[in-house]
Amino acid sequence: MGGKYYSIVCVINNNVVSAMNERHQERILVGKGIGFKAHKGDLVDAAKIDKEYFLKSKSIAGKLYALLAQTPESYMEIADKIVKKAQEELNKELDESVFLNLIDHMSFAVSRMEKGLEFKNTLLWEIVHFYPVEYKIAEYGLELLKEYTGCELPPDEAGSIAMHIVNAEFDQADRNDAVRMTELIHKIVSVVRYQFHTNFDENSVHFVRFITHLKFFASRFFSGKMLNGEGGALLEMVQKQYSEAYECARKIRSLIEQDYQTEIPEEEMIYLTVYIKRITTAEEE
Repeated sequence: MGGKYYSIVCVINNNVVSAMNERHQERILVGKGIGFKAHKGDLVDAAKIDKEYFLKSKSIAGKLYALLAQTPESYMEIADKIVKKAQEELNKELDESVFLNLIDHMSFAVSRMEKGLEFKNTLLWEIVHFYPVEYKIAEYGLELLKEYTGCELPPDEAGSIAMHIVNAEFDQADRNDAVRMTELIHKIVSVVRYQFHTNFDENSVHFVRFITHLKFFASRFFSGKMLNGEGGALLEMVQKQYSEAYECARKIRSLIEQDYQTEIPEEEMIYLTVYIKRITTAEEE
């Protein structure tokens, strides 16, 4: 058989099917009535194809089929647009599991909203300030949801969507729980605030750099890949010249060791001290 064609592998619902193309590549096809009375092995009417999606992981694709069988196909389109915008804005590939997580979360959030059940995201402030790009993308997702479903979700839901995006930014082998990372960053920032009795200018470049360092620190911490070089003379210099910042870093180390039963190496203490010095000095200017 010549030319392009699709042969149905399985019917997910009346409007979504899994199909194999002429190059033996499996695709998810969406279109009104595309799966109605269709069977495995049938050729797809090309005129009915509105959207075509491809997932590399067969495991994730299988789970997605089951999810799409229970949710409107519009959620797949919304999730696809969110992922494409995220990959463009963040300039990185996201793990494919984000499709499952976004579709599942959005469908549940809309259902919850329709039942009048309110959701409060206790980490919303942290998410907005620690992951501003991801949060903006999530706000775009809420706009899409309103456009497609007519349901207007609160900012708390944008926070949850942002965290799904953050999680998907990690490689599978090094993925950490984004919520745990955010909580750790929150603890560190709180210690610095209390120690220096200051509120940070959250729009300043210094604050952004500080949070960026803490993101990488949290990622290394939870993946067990902390910088582990000897501090030596550099540590001694930092202790003397940045004594207040180092004292703050020591309190952070004590808190982390108490809460997570993990020691912080000298090299990490040096960098933490330097960044604390920078952010606190900048706030005094």
